[in-house]
Amino acid sequence: MGVRYLHTMVRVKDLEASMAFYELLGLKETRRHDVESARFSLIFMAPEGQEECPVELTYNWDGDDELPSDSRHFGHLAYSVPNIYEACQHLIDNGVVINRPPRDGRMAFVRSPDNVSIELLQEGEALEPAEPWISMQNVGHW
Repeated sequence: MGVRYLHTMVRVKDLEASMAFYELLGLKETRRHDVESARFSLIFMAPEGQEECPVELTYNWDGDDELPSDSRHFGHLAYSVPNIYEACQHLIDNGVVINRPPRDGRMAFVRSPDNVSIELLQEGEALEPAEPWISMQNVGHW
């Protein structure tokens, strides 16, 4: 199974303050996705010359009451895979629970033994939705 590192996501309460902090560390905004229909923004920031290693700041426009008070806002690690279905089947075959199956042919979530959320994304275009993935339900949290 070939994987490639994509990004690490953190949730932020105050987008401007968070961006200013990461800018102080030397990171610059490399891309942004504002999703008006779901009222959130994804801002990718990376050091110059290391744009392939961003941190994704996830900001919910209406606030995020679920953020812990201790400022630990880690979200997930993300990796692309050549075939999302083969990758998930390989994990299942080795005893890993697929918390969010790739019903869309594009995205799945699993958890590490330490309960770290891992996002798997199909390289390139999504695969055609297929069984058994279409019928699989979410399991636990992802």
